[in-house]
Amino acid sequence: MKFKNLLISLIFLLLSPSLGQFSIAETAAPPAALVQPDSKAIPSQLKPPSEDVAKLDESEDAGEIRHYQIPMILNDSVENHIEYFKTRGRDMFQLWLDRSARYIPVMQEILRGKNLPEDLVYVAMIESGFNPYAVSWARAVGPWQFMPATGKLYGLKIDWWLDERKDPIKSTQAAAEHLKDLHNLFGSWPLALASYNAGAGKVQRAVLRTRSDDFWDLKASRYIRKETKNYVPKYMAATIIAKNPESYGFAVTDVKPFKYDEIVLSESTDLRLIARCADSTYEEIKELNPELKRWATPPHYDKYVLRIPPGKKEAFLANFAAVPPDQKIKWERHEVQSGETLSSIAKVYNTSAEAIRDINSLKKNRVLPGKHLLIPLDTNSKAQDSSYLTPGQGKQQQILYRVRRGETLVKIAKKHNITVADIREWNKGLGASVRAGQKIKLVVDVDQI
Repeated sequence: MKFKNLLISLIFLLLSPSLGQFSIAETAAPPAALVQPDSKAIPSQLKPPSEDVAKLDESEDAGEIRHYQIPMILNDSVENHIEYFKTRGRDMFQLWLDRSARYIPVMQEILRGKNLPEDLVYVAMIESGFNPYAVSWARAVGPWQFMPATGKLYGLKIDWWLDERKDPIKSTQAAAEHLKDLHNLFGSWPLALASYNAGAGKVQRAVLRTRSDDFWDLKASRYIRKETKNYVPKYMAATIIAKNPESYGFAVTDVKPFKYDEIVLSESTDLRLIARCADSTYEEIKELNPELKRWATPPHYDKYVLRIPPGKKEAFLANFAAVPPDQKIKWERHEVQSGETLSSIAKVYNTSAEAIRDINSLKKNRVLPGKHLLIPLDTNSKAQDSSYLTPGQGKQQQILYRVRRGETLVKIAKKHNITVADIREWNKGLGASVRAGQKIKLVVDVDQI
């Protein structure tokens, strides 16, 4: 009888799914021996790893051991993502690495300050490739891909003037708090990461239905979406490669880190004037302040903190103080009323219709009721030359737009300041109408998102 019980226990151990993967940290010694179960006995995605990630690091870079703050698992699913990044996704991943060098140091400093694992920075890699202007089909925005409601919940401001989801500093601070809350809820980084993708509620329901708090059990179930099942393996694959890029055949580029000086503005100020005073360019100022959606800092801020290139603060303060008041243009946001024209609006604000049209990148003089315009104000009732303030072609990005109930091609075109012909050009074979939930390609100005 004892022999029979022992035999049953051995069979159970051999077939147990928990042997399908194991967690590895740099500081933990690997097991002396690993039983290799029959590959037919368990699903392929749960087969045990063939190599210890810690040993892999030591063999690839004997001079420097790369530590993982979050335990890595090397199973079939993770290896498949690594192979994808090395082959078909190679160019994309190299671009991510190039961008990461600029933002990782400052983002890791924020994570470190909040007592979080620095390797969480690679969540921004798989979310956006460290692109501050990234926009998903669901309208998630920024390097950490915050939805509007979640962003506002964690203190990010989103309005007509700015979108702090695009800011690499502020959005990282918000993401750190969000990830900390998710980890406190689940007590597991894999589940916290899955929740970052799917939402805490969906993962909680999956945990209850599978009666397991192990992400890999959820992955083998039908209770989470395919995107979420792949999210954690994708994160682990990206982290493994990003911490050892040369070992996987990727180039390490020399990119300047995200550094800057800060100035405090007491009134709305045009970015081109700021660039001129800082001996910089409009593009540099915008790149350092991606949260700004317009060509001026937002009004109604007694102390708005703006970034300028490092080493330029003293020169800016001296030059800005020397600018005559009549050369400082202030701004007003105007909502177009029924019956108004550019000319009538220009008279109200003592400016010109041409200046309003150019500043707002309007193709025609006709404006629709309800549209908001940025108006340059002449505070001294004198004609001003604002031609140098006219923005060039804005940064544009292709997005997947989900059609909402009641929307037509005409309504969508007006909403995004494009034409129906543009929409048809970007979506070959598009019918005469669209249905709610349908996804179509749009090319939009990122400042309008």
